[in-house]
Amino acid sequence: MVRFLVVFFLLLLLQVHSDLAAAQAKKPAIPAQRWLTLSGKRPVVIARGGFSGLFPDSSDYGYQVAQMSSLPDMVVFCDVQISNDGIGFCLSDIRLDNSTNIANVYPKEHKTYKINGEDVSGWFAVDFLGDDLYNNVSLIQGILTRTNLYDNLFALKMVDEATKMKPPTQTWLNVQYDLFYKQHDVDVKLFIQDTVGAPGARVGYISSPEIGFLKSLSGVVTKDVKLVFRFLAEDAVEPTTRKTYKAILADLATIKTFATGILVPKTYIWPVTPDQYLETHTSLVADAHKLGLEVYADGFANDMPGSFNYSYDPTVEYLQFIDNKEFAVDGLLTDFPPTASEAIGCFALNNKTNPRIGKNLVISHNGASGVFPPCTDLAYQQAIDDGADIIDCSVQITKDGLAFCADSADLTGSTTAVGTFMSKSTSVPEIQPKNGIFSFDLTWSEIQTLKPLLVSPTGDQGLPRNPVNKNAGKLILFSEFLELAKTKAVSGVMINIKNAPILAKKGFDISEIVSSALANATLDKQSTQQILIQSDDTSVLAKFKNVPTYSRVLTIVETISNVTQQSADEIKKFADAVVVNRPSTVVLAAYFSTQFTDIVQQFHDANLTVYIGTLTNEFTSIAMDFFSDPVLEIFTYASPSAFGVDGLITDYPATANAYLRSPCADPDATDLPYVIPTPMPGDLLKLADKGALPPAQSPAPSLEPADVVDPPLPPVSHVEMTTNPDADAAPPAPGKNGQSANIANTGLCLLALIYIFMALY
Repeated sequence: MVRFLVVFFLLLLLQVHSDLAAAQAKKPAIPAQRWLTLSGKRPVVIARGGFSGLFPDSSDYGYQVAQMSSLPDMVVFCDVQISNDGIGFCLSDIRLDNSTNIANVYPKEHKTYKINGEDVSGWFAVDFLGDDLYNNVSLIQGILTRTNLYDNLFALKMVDEATKMKPPTQTWLNVQYDLFYKQHDVDVKLFIQDTVGAPGARVGYISSPEIGFLKSLSGVVTKDVKLVFRFLAEDAVEPTTRKTYKAILADLATIKTFATGILVPKTYIWPVTPDQYLETHTSLVADAHKLGLEVYADGFANDMPGSFNYSYDPTVEYLQFIDNKEFAVDGLLTDFPPTASEAIGCFALNNKTNPRIGKNLVISHNGASGVFPPCTDLAYQQAIDDGADIIDCSVQITKDGLAFCADSADLTGSTTAVGTFMSKSTSVPEIQPKNGIFSFDLTWSEIQTLKPLLVSPTGDQGLPRNPVNKNAGKLILFSEFLELAKTKAVSGVMINIKNAPILAKKGFDISEIVSSALANATLDKQSTQQILIQSDDTSVLAKFKNVPTYSRVLTIVETISNVTQQSADEIKKFADAVVVNRPSTVVLAAYFSTQFTDIVQQFHDANLTVYIGTLTNEFTSIAMDFFSDPVLEIFTYASPSAFGVDGLITDYPATANAYLRSPCADPDATDLPYVIPTPMPGDLLKLADKGALPPAQSPAPSLEPADVVDPPLPPVSHVEMTTNPDADAAPPAPGKNGQSANIANTGLCLLALIYIFMALY
């Protein structure tokens, strides 16, 4: 079975490779650009164990996918471990149980050894014959937060195999523990000499954190093999000199006497504070380059964010090291080589003011809500600065009839309302099943006393959004939003109208409120800026039918798998465009795609514009087929070769804008150094262990005509308007024993404590 999968996958990769090669060969290569690397050439992508961010380190699939989806000069990184009979394997850790199933195969062979002064327990290659390891032990994913669907499919990769891969690829051999192997009578120097000299071997780099070992290779390997000194943690002790790596860093000139370069943790170059914000870069790269030493940076992985400054966009992090106008490292050691290749081939050295390629609109979702609290003045300004074409406002109504922007009528999730207005918690089943504190129960003056909250949609998955901006900015009135859009001359606005029936019962005609505000802002009779009226209610959209300058957008809230022609025709009676959610376009199982649906094409065939939402940068929200890379997901939705949507609704407009200004966004480009590979749904899942797959799920329903049309809006009730909200009064006083009066539900009490804590810290 494994052999069949390998053959299948090789055929698939050869097809992908031929497509990429054809695209890159249509025209001569563009002129070489001058990089700030030591050589002046582009940085090299170094694939740690192949594509180890997705597959087990140093597996067949890991190496093959890395080759086929990366820049052609990519280098494969192999951590060398050696058996007691001198057979070398590529394994990420000296403890084999961290990357293989050896603990299950040889449960009694657990040992403890003293390594660099520390007791280390596990299973070690020196205790086994090479044949026993190769024939009986399988690779597993060594990082528990990554998928285990490819565990136990692959034998260990021998170093001899890695250095002779087809198509030919340079290999980087890393020897981490020469002194340990020497203590166990394994001659690593001889092994390296034999490996480098073997016919057909392509070894370009050898690294080690042990100075003695690198010095011993002088005259043993040819000068075209680069010797690289690897730095570990600053307070760790180098075995040969017994100095800390921090002390050695102060004497780069000595390193130059036995090495051509250094491999350092990325924080040696761009340090981060304890709360994960960038500090000023060090002078390490400049100092090393002055001495003729190359610098390679280590520690890149899409699923291990390095700093909040990068907004969970891994390409931004790579660019910080290779395109910062002051220096560029000579190589990037990464678990996700396609993303590093994308950063180098698509984004680096490009003019950030390049014109937008294609017709895809970038539409903010509550402003730049990944950077600042949603729907605040700062979130909208950031969205404009980040290149959003369309900024959005979900209109909510206050108790005193004022319209303002907020994602939901329930303010518990986006403000500090829980800590202040618990007594106003109520149940409105027409909006949501749980209790909430709703805008139409608070006056605008009361709402202005609240702080906004920047809360991550990933919840408890450990990916908080920019903490320094947790309570930054202020909520704004709808009229202020429109004035901002006019003043900043954005291309347009998207106005989302929700909960019209329940608001009508409370005495508010939200459609009329929006219409009047647009007229007061003189946006109803102009065509310079686009006005998109969005709603999930066809009766709301019908109210705007007679304004030809408005584009009406129907939100398809439900997840669907198909659109009938009759349904599309019904939508066209009310709307010019639709917003669809991501699950309606990409069907997932175990975070892998199983199918790309046809609904975008079906809507396009009906002459309806399609907007996709909501895109985020956090890797936990991105399918594995997109390599934990928000740019690859954006490419898939924007590219005519995949979905070809008309607009991208996103929490991070900067990411979408950067891609759409890159040369890789041009479907007709033929002279690109790198072509982003189009994900093929289901292909990665076909390669997984079938026994580990979840049960197949029933497909989502089709969108039927009966699902489209909403009942007429109820008449607007006459409700006595609060004209004097006593807004300056203090919030409701606590009852006896410190308990708030009229608490609606006990679940919200715990929520109150959480939000108060979040707001304070």
